Amino acid sequence: MAKKDYYEILGVNKSTSPEDLKKSYRKLALKYHPDRNKGDKESEAKFKEASEAYHILSDKERRAQYDQFGHAAFEGGGSRSGFGNFDFSGSFSEIFEDFFGDFGGMDSRSRTSKQYRGSDLRFDLNISLEEAYKGKKQEISFSSSEKCERCTGYGSEPGSKPTTCSMCDGHGRVRSNQGFFTVQQTCPECSGSGEQISSPCKSCRGLGKKQAKKKISTNIPRGVDDGTRIRLTGKGEAGIKGSGNGDLYIFISIDSHNIFKKSGENLFYEFPISLTDAALGTTVEVPTIDGGKAKVKIPSGTQSGKQFRLKAKGMPIMKSKEYGDLYIRIITEVPIGLSKEQKELLEKFKSLEDSKTNPSIKDFFEKAKNFWKN
Repeated sequence: MAKKDYYEILGVNKSTSPEDLKKSYRKLALKYHPDRNKGDKESEAKFKEASEAYHILSDKERRAQYDQFGHAAFEGGGSRSGFGNFDFSGSFSEIFEDFFGDFGGMDSRSRTSKQYRGSDLRFDLNISLEEAYKGKKQEISFSSSEKCERCTGYGSEPGSKPTTCSMCDGHGRVRSNQGFFTVQQTCPECSGSGEQISSPCKSCRGLGKKQAKKKISTNIPRGVDDGTRIRLTGKGEAGIKGSGNGDLYIFISIDSHNIFKKSGENLFYEFPISLTDAALGTTVEVPTIDGGKAKVKIPSGTQSGKQFRLKAKGMPIMKSKEYGDLYIRIITEVPIGLSKEQKELLEKFKSLEDSKTNPSIKDFFEKAKNFWKN
């Protein structure tokens, strides 16, 4: 079977620059790499095919030979430049180093930096609904690690220097051949640092950090919601070996309120009124979350469950000048413990009631009568 054109395999043409050639190969290699396609023989074949094409075209001399003679330039007996039996597994380790030293997202230096970066911390903070409305300056105390002052976070006793790791020769990584592939792993002896501490710091015992109590102040913005996460960069656990600190994440929980119920930026509560106020109508003063009052006109004949909306009387919306709304649900309270006079007045009122007074009641019983007949 005739071999596929190397340029076609990489999705480029003969005029493609070395930089674009490299980009094209990297995209294919990441897509078809066996580690990302476990057990997929087709992907493995495409990966090998793309790697072989890049091996030839990435070298100026090999590319020139291929452009002139095609695949025949590298076939046994037809070689014109000594590449007939090239050791592809050996050359592939160079390709792997070039592209996959950062396979998984970073090169050895940034991987080491991330490895020794301090851990992130979480702090759960409960605040009241009023505090969420206004925002506040909050001081929090917690226990965390900080960089050791004696060794400045490197773990070695002042005046002494770490020695080169004997297992990885200071590279922080060790390699092993597994057939076609050269596998690279973090050195188990030095954990990727490439160094070994010969004289540990007496203050931190070689850890590079010590436990300490911390107290910091931060601003809780107005309008925070339940579950809001605030990130304080560099306020987490101390890093070592010159790496940065982790971050501190404050998770906000808003306490339940004895009047208001919160849903997003809107507030809700039930407002009780008397039977007579619901029937005759009235004007009431209701509480608002800012500590003030608002007047609400209750029309005559207001039914229990009727809801009134007070625009922009809810919670502030974060990073905005807008506010949510306040919804007030009317609950009509039936009087209890009536006096003799009150009972007599209600009895008199009852005798005067008709279908116009209670249209919903009449309508329901009409439906009930039809139901019983059927």
